Amino acid sequence: MPEKKDEITRRTFDHLVELAALELDSEESEYILKELNNQLTAIHELAAIDIPEDVKAASHGVPYTDKNSQLLRDDDWQACKNPDAILEQTPESQDRYIIVPDIPHTILE
Repeated sequence: MPEKKDEITRRTFDHLVELAALELDSEESEYILKELNNQLTAIHELAAIDIPEDVKAASHGVPYTDKNSQLLRDDDWQACKNPDAILEQTPESQDRYIIVPDIPHTILE
């Protein structure tokens, strides 16, 4: 197994938890930190695998070819049959556009 090149330290983790405004008890905090470092270990193991330059990219181990790829569907625009009925259901609209309210947020310091 390859050596860990880096790991998330307790100090870095605590800083990220604070930036994300998360509330974690000590048990949750330990578990998440351990799992994140396990993920880093797995990433390092995958990165250590020597893959020749001539290997083409694939998804699920199968390269995309005309034989095994779905044909793209035509992207046909179809007008809504009754847009006024949809607009009548909206809480607010203007010039035939639906007005979406702002999402409240808090600025973190």
